[in-house]
Amino acid sequence: MARDERPLSAVPRSVVVMLAASLLLQIGWQSAQPRPVARAEALEPPPPLPVLRAASFGEQVGLAQMLTLYLQAFDNQPGISIPFMQLDYPRVAQWLDAILDLDPLTQYPLLMASQLYGQVPDEARTRYMFEFVYRRFLEDPNRRWRWLAHASLASKHRLKDLPLAMKYARAIADNAPQALAWARQLHIILLEDMGEIESAKILIGGLLDSGQIKDPYELRFLLDRLELLEKKDEKSSSPSKIRPKSPGG
Repeated sequence: MARDERPLSAVPRSVVVMLAASLLLQIGWQSAQPRPVARAEALEPPPPLPVLRAASFGEQVGLAQMLTLYLQAFDNQPGISIPFMQLDYPRVAQWLDAILDLDPLTQYPLLMASQLYGQVPDEARTRYMFEFVYRRFLEDPNRRWRWLAHASLASKHRLKDLPLAMKYARAIADNAPQALAWARQLHIILLEDMGEIESAKILIGGLLDSGQIKDPYELRFLLDRLELLEKKDEKSSSPSKIRPKSPGG
């Protein structure tokens, strides 16, 4: 069935001129407007834990995963990317706490704290995240020691803070019997780095005498380390040999 269409020439010229003028005015007005500027939204505090538990309807693990995704994506807001250094770290820690409280078995918040937020080139923020890891480690040492070991090594090599590294290493040795041997003996190596050779020898001797070390590889590691320390101790305590002066000297 033929449609009743009229050619463009049938439209009055005055109407065409008005339409064209309106289009030009619209384009001009839009181009004169300032470009929209994306602004970073502040990270709000998480809801209280009782509210989160009630909202989970018994699916706390699922809600914890949703909160993790929200926090992980927060630095990528529409039109803008927020450097981690500009985030409110106490507020970030509140979210990490909430996730761990909902799902105590998850490791992801501790990974984020130690290897994501803790990697920024800002010493104060790095220390804040390491202290968060230390605090939450003490609640479940046998499952969370890896992240504190990372904080200890980073404190030594990146922050150049041996006492802080020792604090974390000692916490692993004292509280995480199921940690791997290298992590449990980390404080001995740090003592050696701090020049406390005699203290390191006493620690190793105490471990060997206690009978707690059953693994043959760990025993061999401790014996080898003790032998190395003994040699270092002898070398440092031996008097320097004085070379006789030459007749003309």
